[in-house]
Amino acid sequence: MERKALRTLVLFAALAATTQLAAQETVGVPPPSPAGWSASKTEWGDPDLRGTYPLDQVGRTPMQRRPEYGNRLLMTEEEYRKALDSAAEVEAGADREDANNQLGAGNWFEYGTALRQTALIVEPAETGRIPALTDEGKRLQSTMHSSWNGEVFERLSDFNSLDRCITRGMPATMLPFPYNNGVRIFQSPGWVVINHEMIHEQRFIPLDGRPRPHEDVKSWLGSSRGHFEGDTLVVETTNFNGLSPMVIVGPSNGTSGIPTSPSMKIIEHFTPGPNGLYYEAWVEDPVVLTGSFKIGYPWTRNNAYEPFEYACHEGNTLIWANVRSTSPRYAEWRAENERKLAEAGVTGNGGS
Repeated sequence: MERKALRTLVLFAALAATTQLAAQETVGVPPPSPAGWSASKTEWGDPDLRGTYPLDQVGRTPMQRRPEYGNRLLMTEEEYRKALDSAAEVEAGADREDANNQLGAGNWFEYGTALRQTALIVEPAETGRIPALTDEGKRLQSTMHSSWNGEVFERLSDFNSLDRCITRGMPATMLPFPYNNGVRIFQSPGWVVINHEMIHEQRFIPLDGRPRPHEDVKSWLGSSRGHFEGDTLVVETTNFNGLSPMVIVGPSNGTSGIPTSPSMKIIEHFTPGPNGLYYEAWVEDPVVLTGSFKIGYPWTRNNAYEPFEYACHEGNTLIWANVRSTSPRYAEWRAENERKLAEAGVTGNGGS
């Protein structure tokens, strides 16, 4: 009940923020600061980015522009009102289920509301979409597997990094998801840490100018180095391992996903404003994509948001359960299990 009440408050706050945004006529750049406003500073003098920024305040805005919007960066007023109404309808799902003594997707999903901009991708402006894949990108995509689009599972490689509770990858980690959208920023002298409610991930960003690891040292979220340009935090991330999707489930390109390679590079800007931050990310991966793209959207601060623990599936049970319930290697086990359950008078699918 506490989470539901907080979620309602978040939705009201987000609706108020997006109603103000409806008058905005530019997309993809930080909005101008009000006259007389200046960014606050930490005790040691850096621009203060600390706070909680739940991304469900933009959760109904797709990563890529839908075809019906053509080359438009912004919805019309009528389109935007429908988007807000649709978001409110989905958000009310939990209350409807509770009233009917049900438990389903309404209590599970926390998409939140929508921006007026037609997509989180703002460049290329003509399409609002990820550029086409290279031939190698298409080959890599054909090898991508996950529990979201598979039917028969045999081995660990049939599951992606989200299935395995490792990471959503980059830049997907910085984008909204159907639930667990809390993002918190912490700072200390020489460091910025971004904490995500989803998969309890943390990005540790040093600001002291230290060299990057050797190019052979790679990781799921890459190696980040940051510095301030005025009040804006600039972060460049390289040294990716190429094993996680660039785009995964949620607001995305679909369950097939977009692959990555170790050549991916991402440059991010975090620009403070009176109500939060403006987030920008330039993404390039010449091995996978025929061009680069840019993400840009506001983060609204809401320190009343309380992140939940992301427990995922204890013991990595999703992997074993999917293999055991679908692989031909376990057909005899499933039949024997069904027989034992039938003898015990248990009905239903005993093989899963």
